[in-house]
Amino acid sequence: MATNSTTIEALEEYKPHAEDGGATERLALLRDLAETTDLLASPFGAEVNNHVHTRYSFSPYSPAAVAYHARRAGLRVVGSVDHESIGAAGEMKRAAAVVGMGATVGCEIRVSFAGTAFEDRRLNNPDTVGNAYMVLHGVPEPSISALARRLVPINAARETRNRRQVAKLNAIIRDSLGEIDYDRDVRPLSWAAQGGSVTERHILYALAQRVYDVLQKRVVHGRGRRTEETGQFLEDVLGISTGGAVRTRIGDEDNPHRLYDLLGVFKAEFVPRFFIQPDGTECPPVTEITAFGRELGAIPAYAYLGDVGESPTGDKKAQHFEDAYLDELFAALPALGYRAITYMPPRNTLEQLQRVQALAAEHGLMEISGVDINSSRQSFHCPEVLQEEFRHLTESTWALVGHEVATSVDITAGLFLHNDRGVPGDLQERIRRFAATGKQSAPSGEGA
Repeated sequence: MATNSTTIEALEEYKPHAEDGGATERLALLRDLAETTDLLASPFGAEVNNHVHTRYSFSPYSPAAVAYHARRAGLRVVGSVDHESIGAAGEMKRAAAVVGMGATVGCEIRVSFAGTAFEDRRLNNPDTVGNAYMVLHGVPEPSISALARRLVPINAARETRNRRQVAKLNAIIRDSLGEIDYDRDVRPLSWAAQGGSVTERHILYALAQRVYDVLQKRVVHGRGRRTEETGQFLEDVLGISTGGAVRTRIGDEDNPHRLYDLLGVFKAEFVPRFFIQPDGTECPPVTEITAFGRELGAIPAYAYLGDVGESPTGDKKAQHFEDAYLDELFAALPALGYRAITYMPPRNTLEQLQRVQALAAEHGLMEISGVDINSSRQSFHCPEVLQEEFRHLTESTWALVGHEVATSVDITAGLFLHNDRGVPGDLQERIRRFAATGKQSAPSGEGA
């Protein structure tokens, strides 16, 4: 049997010649770890996270590895949410069952607000005006294939734009870093062949790899001082200034997260130089996707970002988003087809989120929260959800689990009346009822 460290590394491997991309083998490895290590003896805490990205969009983690690390962290529920992909769903559910956890699955999609009062507003997407991220939470198992089919043209349009973006990037870096080849350097970083997506983060990861490759060659040829000069190199070659802890991290050869740290620098400071706006195929109309999500039995959720001061993940610059018109936005969300609001406590101030909570209650929107893990530097822990102001979000996550249990049997039997808003006054009671169903379904036998 492989050593534990080798086995854990194998949880990340993609097998292009396997029918399921290696999911069967990864799940077998996870079972082996569950049986031969103290993994299942790790104590449960009270935390949950329903918004972990996997390698089906951008992340260091396969769904099986997500379950492993979440179980090690003591989470009771874990959920996958990938950009324009639902490819992780089956493996995520099975992997969570192996380690005795509850699971929920979803998909993050970018939509257009053209034709609404917000078409000229910067919503929750740092790179565009009039487009927004949203999440289809609680996707029932029978609806997964239909959602996967709907995502095919979206990702095809994104592929075309990605190639144009790489060409634009090459015009900037050609003289100093050489060209990046999309098919050789970018697409292989993804799991697109098995229904995953290719995002700007893949392009930036390839760029980060190229920077370190060039720096290493300078060392070999006696023209550099190892990677301590990374920060200066970025300033000289790309005009990007770094300082403090970030400059230290990206220049530290022993930093295991340095590729992700450099990617974060690029995402915050460099993307606008090669970014191309997506078209209407890649970002469909908001009401089309919310209606489609409800027909699937999923819960369409607006992803609140809020004005950003200092970004805790280091990949967003200070910028204004929805806070200046939040009352107007929340009043419009139900009519646009949203049934929930999703937010991330580590990203915002308590004052921002108390305002979000009050508006969600006023407009009958379910509150959902998870932290979008997409870097090896990020912890699977989110202690903020244990604060008194956010404890109800744990119940909401269990309610998503219960919602998927119910809608997998009867697509009309979900948290919200089928294709309807439901009655705001009984929303909290329904959340409690579905949370109880979710806890009863937990593989460990108890989810309290």
